Amino acid sequence: MIGGSSPIIVLNQNTKRESGRKVQIGNIAAGKAIADIIRTCLGPRSMLKMLMDPMGGIVMTNDGNAILREINVQHPAAKSMIEVARTQDEEVGDGTTSVIILGGEMLAVAEPFLQQQMHPTVIISAFRQALEDLVEILRDKISVPVDITNHEEMKKIVNSCVGTKFISKWANLACEIALKATSTVFLEENGRREIDIKRYAKVEKIPGGTMEESKVLTGVMLNKDIVHPKMKRRIENPRILLLDCNLEYKKGESQTNIEITDEADFSKILQMEEEYVKKICNEVIAVKPDLVITEKGVSDLAQHFLVKAGISCIRRVRKSDNNRIARQVKGIVLATFNSFWENKLRESSFFMACGATIVNRTDEIREEDVGTECGLFYIEKFGDEYFTFLVECKNPKACTILLRGASKDILNEVERNLQDAMNVTRNVMLEPYLVPGGGAAEMALSQALNEKAKSITGIHQWPYRAVSRALEVVPKTLIQNCGASTIRTLTALRAKHATANNTSWGVDGETGKVVDMKDYGIWEPFAVKVQTYKTAIETAVLLLRIDDIVSGVKKQGDLAAASGGAPSAPPQASEGPEPE
Repeated sequence: MIGGSSPIIVLNQNTKRESGRKVQIGNIAAGKAIADIIRTCLGPRSMLKMLMDPMGGIVMTNDGNAILREINVQHPAAKSMIEVARTQDEEVGDGTTSVIILGGEMLAVAEPFLQQQMHPTVIISAFRQALEDLVEILRDKISVPVDITNHEEMKKIVNSCVGTKFISKWANLACEIALKATSTVFLEENGRREIDIKRYAKVEKIPGGTMEESKVLTGVMLNKDIVHPKMKRRIENPRILLLDCNLEYKKGESQTNIEITDEADFSKILQMEEEYVKKICNEVIAVKPDLVITEKGVSDLAQHFLVKAGISCIRRVRKSDNNRIARQVKGIVLATFNSFWENKLRESSFFMACGATIVNRTDEIREEDVGTECGLFYIEKFGDEYFTFLVECKNPKACTILLRGASKDILNEVERNLQDAMNVTRNVMLEPYLVPGGGAAEMALSQALNEKAKSITGIHQWPYRAVSRALEVVPKTLIQNCGASTIRTLTALRAKHATANNTSWGVDGETGKVVDMKDYGIWEPFAVKVQTYKTAIETAVLLLRIDDIVSGVKKQGDLAAASGGAPSAPPQASEGPEPE
């Protein structure tokens, strides 16, 4: 155009851009949609979701993280909400459903302020102030200390976690398993506490039998059998040797070719291999072990020598399983071909944790390296598979949880529930403070923040007050999920909390009645609650700060479809000159 200004195109034509208020409203809608998916999964009357993964597998669960992990979403804000559930699960292991519901509600209460043209930074600063006050009130006024040595008290805490899960029917069994497993792997040294459930409390699921047959083994269970049928399948007080090297001829690091011109040379090479295998077997036999467990292979010739010496052998054990055996059976040897790490690990606290000695080769095995603190080794058959048990250890620091049940789907859900229960136990052991459950903590905080909002001047008080209103979503959802009257129950609960020193009143998730959680015995770990509030409010703050979304669309047809129009036709090649 002559005399006029032509439009300047900065972004690629295949790029879609949204900005301003529309983006913020869209993000809020996406957050609310994710929260609505799992709203019915909160509380003891929660429903299960059945999901099919791309491979055709079925997942049945009410765990927020497990549900959202299987859902494919396109909206970036929805993806951010799903990431929140994963973070919560990794950090404290419980409260994944609560954090999504609370995060969605925080966004929902911010929406009216955006529509009234309030600037997002004003809302954000009010939310941040509310979070600081909320954590302070929870720590100083609502939380109570707990004695972690009191078994009955700990059982009540785990029971409040298990009560909302599929496993609630076997709550007593689940509580005992979670407490026993967590206390087994509990390690305290130099004032530092460590509870590594993921690495040292292994869950083994065997379909068949009944749920009541599930138990914690004071030792390790492996899905392995002995390598030779004539080896012993049961040994009491075995002398155990752990290896991380082959009991077979050592192959070269790189590809090696040998040219042989004489037949006698070939026989000599075979003889050298046999002599090497016999040598390493003699070095193992010299310390008189009853059981040898190795991470690598065992040749047929080595099996022959070990059977002659009356030694049982298990091969190709996973590294993680070998570490667990070393941790629980004090004084075991791990033989490995790496002298640098041997020296490093000798100096480290790894030895204090597992009691194992790492030596360079089989020729460096000493008498004190043999493990003697395992009470019983035996092999048992479940279905078509053989399982090795190393149990009755004197002072185990690793354990195996054996789960039995009707099907794989049920066992997977029970495992998820148990992981939550063990994480709750771990959180309480590391930070021994509790807050009342059943929505009592949320209502107490809501009341406290509402009172504090009266002292705040200016425009900030309204978003601040909105946070106190958003916290009521937890008791409200509990009431909805058990089919009680939401308005009547919530009003009665507000009236209870309006009176001083009534911070422990909450909702009975089974009946929907207002009860005192001190008498009812529902408590939750302080660490889980604080992490839930922090994650939910910080996620809402993050999504409210976004005012522009630029997304690259691969094809022009996709762009037209995304914008709601029909895909544009491809340009046609012209036959003649264009008319002027």
